[in-house]
Amino acid sequence: MKTPKNKPRDLISKKTERVWFDELSMKEVEKVAKVGKVVIIPVGSVEEHGDHLPLCTDSLQPEHVALEVAKKTKCLVAPPLRYGVCDSTRNFPGTISIGFESLYKVIRDILKEFIRNGFTRILVLSGHADQAHMAALRLAAQEVMRLHRQENPPRKPRIMVCSGYDFAYELKGKYFDEKDGHAGTIETSRIMAIRSDLVKREGKKSFPKLPRFEIVADPERYFPSGVIGDPSMASVKKGRMINRYVTKEVIKLVEELKC
Repeated sequence: MKTPKNKPRDLISKKTERVWFDELSMKEVEKVAKVGKVVIIPVGSVEEHGDHLPLCTDSLQPEHVALEVAKKTKCLVAPPLRYGVCDSTRNFPGTISIGFESLYKVIRDILKEFIRNGFTRILVLSGHADQAHMAALRLAAQEVMRLHRQENPPRKPRIMVCSGYDFAYELKGKYFDEKDGHAGTIETSRIMAIRSDLVKREGKKSFPKLPRFEIVADPERYFPSGVIGDPSMASVKKGRMINRYVTKEVIKLVEELKC
């Protein structure tokens, strides 16, 4: 390969640590698989988040955390999946929901393919915490683990599945309202810290009363603004604090997977 003009050879040949899985070559993949690299698969959604946050809110958060974790732990970040199951927000403009079975099958196949390529330590990190969505991810991981239960490879697979909100919501009570939720203070703060340019306006407070156990056909009517919480209380400073906390907790998971 010819060296481009005006670029010294040592700059062209200088190796950099790649974190995106799909930026590696096939030879590089073969090499890192042998050393047991952990792979994070970020999963998000295309979903309404009030009139102040972008539809990619649930995708930006896990991708940001995954990249921060990768920089600190030398793990890899897989190409994100930006679609999810969004049952409770389907009637809002912009929400693009896929079926439970679709998400389950896609994640199952992705996990199987990473394992086939020699990657046995995988973390599925979701920014969308819908119950059905998370159940599909966990069911897919469970099936993949069952497939390998009877096998005896040199290193049996380990898969973790979690949402960033498993950790972010631990900060409720101490720093945030216990009722804070979808597109509220916590979520708005996180996006302000990650992509402030995508925050459209100051969000309006909304604390709707949701039925605790009732199964309803149109859950969105219980929060017509698409917001649960008080986004007007959000700030970049709060967002950075939350993102650091979530990143720290995910780092712990990656370190555990390395064992």
